[in-house]
This record gives sequence, C-alpha cells and structure tokens, in this order.
Amino acid sequence: MTTLATATLDPTDITSPAFRADPFPTFKRWRDERPVVPVKTMVGRAWLLTRYDDVEQGLKDERLVKNKANTATPDKPHRGAPLPGFVKAIQTNLLDTDAPDHTRLRSLIHQAFLPRLMAQMQTRVHELAHQLIDKAEQKGEMDLVRDFAVEIPLVVICDMLGVPEKDRDKFHHWSKTMTNIGKPIEAIMAMPSMYSMVGYLRKLFRHYRENPGDNLATMLVKAESENSSLSEDELVGMAGILLSAGHETTSGLIANGTLALLNNPDQLERLKTEPALMKSAVEELVRFAPPVLIATPRYAREDYEVSGTKISRGDSVFAMIGSANHDERKFEQADQLILDRASNKHVGFGQGIHYCVGAPLARLEASTSFQVLFERLPNLRLAVKPEELRWTAGLVPRGLQAMPIKF
Repeated sequence: MTTLATATLDPTDITSPAFRADPFPTFKRWRDERPVVPVKTMVGRAWLLTRYDDVEQGLKDERLVKNKANTATPDKPHRGAPLPGFVKAIQTNLLDTDAPDHTRLRSLIHQAFLPRLMAQMQTRVHELAHQLIDKAEQKGEMDLVRDFAVEIPLVVICDMLGVPEKDRDKFHHWSKTMTNIGKPIEAIMAMPSMYSMVGYLRKLFRHYRENPGDNLATMLVKAESENSSLSEDELVGMAGILLSAGHETTSGLIANGTLALLNNPDQLERLKTEPALMKSAVEELVRFAPPVLIATPRYAREDYEVSGTKISRGDSVFAMIGSANHDERKFEQADQLILDRASNKHVGFGQGIHYCVGAPLARLEASTSFQVLFERLPNLRLAVKPEELRWTAGLVPRGLQAMPIKF
C-alpha cells in the first residue's frame, strides 16, 4: 500500500520495515497537513484516518462495516472476488463480521476471557516466564522476540485451545505469514499457510468432538453441537483469529514495550522501584509503542464526510491507531513515555463492538512478563545498537524481527 501523491504528501510505503521503525514523524505531518490521507490498495481506493477524534469515531461508527458485502444496495450489489473455501473459512471471524453475527460470535468467545479464568492464567504465565529465562541463562544469550515475547502468548493461546505442544511452531509460522500481508504478492504467498492452518483446525475440532477436553476448542464444539450457533467455518475462523492475531499482537506488546523501556531508562527505573506503576505502565506502553499500528479495514456503507474529506460508499477506511495514540491534540507530551500518565484513553485495543476481546489476557501477559523479566534480568540491555534492529513488514501489526539482548 502506498499513499497517493498530493500537493503536500509524498508517496510513502506504510508496509515497509523502514517506515514501521519510526512512523510517528510521518503521522504527525499527516495529522497537521491532511488528516484523512488517500491511499492506493490492492483492491482500490482507501483512506487513512490519522487524528485521534476521527480514529475513535471511525472505530465505533455504524456507517463503517467490517464485511464489505454489507455496503451493497439493490442497484449496486456487492460482487466479491471468488475465494477458495479455506480462505472463506478463515475470514469468518470476529474481525470481519458485523452485528448480529458479530454479537453472536462475541458472546460465545467472551466467556473464555472472564476475570476468574484470567486469574488462573496468571500463574501459568508467571511460571512460563521464569522457565524461558532459566533456559536463556543456561544458553548465556537471548533473542527477546523469539525466546520470550513470542513464546509466552503462543503457549498460552495454544494451551487454551488444546493445541499440542509439538504443533506450536507450526502456528507461529502460519500466523506470522498471515499477519504480515501488505502487498498482493504477500497475500498470494500466504495462501499455503492459510490452507494448512484451516486444515489443521478442522482436524483439531474433529478430535475434540470425539474426545472432549478441558479447553476452548471443546467449549466451541459444544456450542456448535448444542444450539447450532456456530457453523464449521465460524468455528475455524474463531480459532484462527485467536491463534494468529492473539499471540502476534501480544508478543509485539512485550517486545516493543521492553525496547521502549530500555530506550527510556528513567522510566524503566521507576517501574523497577515502583511495582504499583505496572497497571498504568502497560496502558502507556500500548499507547506509546503500539503492537497494532493500523486497524483492519472497514468499509463505508454510505457516503459521508470526515474532517472535510468525502468518503464514498464502498471505500475502504483504515483507522491509524498508532497515529491517534500519538496525537498531541489528545495527549500532552504525546511523544514521551510517561508510565504514570493520567487519563490514558488510548485506542490501542480498539473501540466499539470490535474492542479487543483478548485485551484482559494481553494486559495480564504483558504485566507478568515485564515483572519477571526485569526482576530476573535487572541488567538487561540491547546486544546491538538500536539502529541495527529490524522491524517486520506488513500492514496491521508492528513488531521487531529480532531483539538480541545481554544480561
């Protein structure tokens, strides 16, 4: 995706690793010069919302839908491209549906993230973080991304769904490929991963129909069989989005947050000496070092206007979460990391009906990870210069390819 040339804006590849390393100066320029930015995508014209107020409204606006078929009218029916069955299955999920389907799906998955279950998860995350650091100390080195930030949410979500330990690496490969799509060729190259993951999930659910277990997959299968509230494609789509989006974004929060703290030693020292800061620190790290830079696309189901720009029915709209969370109109000292920031109404977990259902788990995993990491490795520091770090390409998530550390 690249921005269209305009009188004030140069074309910018927002999917490139170079842009994602430090997108915030560009975001500021867009907010100041043209807050609704026209872009080209692989499927036509789209718009980027960059100011906080527009992003917050866009995430909640009922004129923007997640399923493009809902932009159709009798005189202009939706004609989507024919898709293979495995692609349709993976797209039948919370992120890509509107009410009432979204409401039905969310009500089923919500029970997996109840506070009492999150409390049980905390012990598991705490033990896992210690195990990973034990292993790193034995080796004498650690890639914080590969050996820690990825492992914690991946193990937890696989445990929740009942995915065997031997298959975790498969899911990491599949989800990484699928969440880093930014260009047409990358979408094509991700097809084998989609096909493999959908096939695996169908087998997983067949297994738990015949052999029920104490896990989320069994719970979803039970809901499917008892009241037909889930189709098989919805079952697969639900698990797929939890496995891919769930662990990729949280691993980004842990790694991005650690880097932000290392780059702001005064704030890191405060966190070490003031444990009560952890709750507000996690919210500030979501805002300051966003693991999700851009919300997944929405589509206008009618013509309307945003900040003086006309959005036409059928146009794609992207809410720039990373830009909104650095908007100086909303946050004082927006480009500063302030762990005790008051009234931190960031949009890092979204807004409205699509507010991240896994936000409680992400907060728990991040806070526990930071606590254990800096208690066990008080002298943790980068093993390379900050400018040598490389960021992943893609559209939605923002994360590091690797983060070598010393301790």
